[in-house]
Amino acid sequence: MVQYLVENQFQKEVLESDIPVLVDFYADWCGPCKMMSPVLDQIAAELEGKLKVAKINVDDAEDLAANYGIQSIPNMILFKNGEPAANLIGAMPKARLLAQIAPSL
Repeated sequence: MVQYLVENQFQKEVLESDIPVLVDFYADWCGPCKMMSPVLDQIAAELEGKLKVAKINVDDAEDLAANYGIQSIPNMILFKNGEPAANLIGAMPKARLLAQIAPSL
């Protein structure tokens, strides 16, 4: 299940997570972000227990987005052990997304 996070949950839910976390930085008005939602829902269900999938609205978490250099969305960052392990920008097919995050799982 995809978790929607606000900025003050980021430390606990992402940086302190004991499993990798794929964070989708998105906005409600972003068309490509909406295209990625069903893909992220599928990945969250298929990799439950091995990977957390979280979404952060960049309009509500501007400081956090700036901290991680988010300049275009969707931008997905895979965090492992509290550190960014992969940075994926733009909408992409599920197979491509899985191939890019698999080495860190």
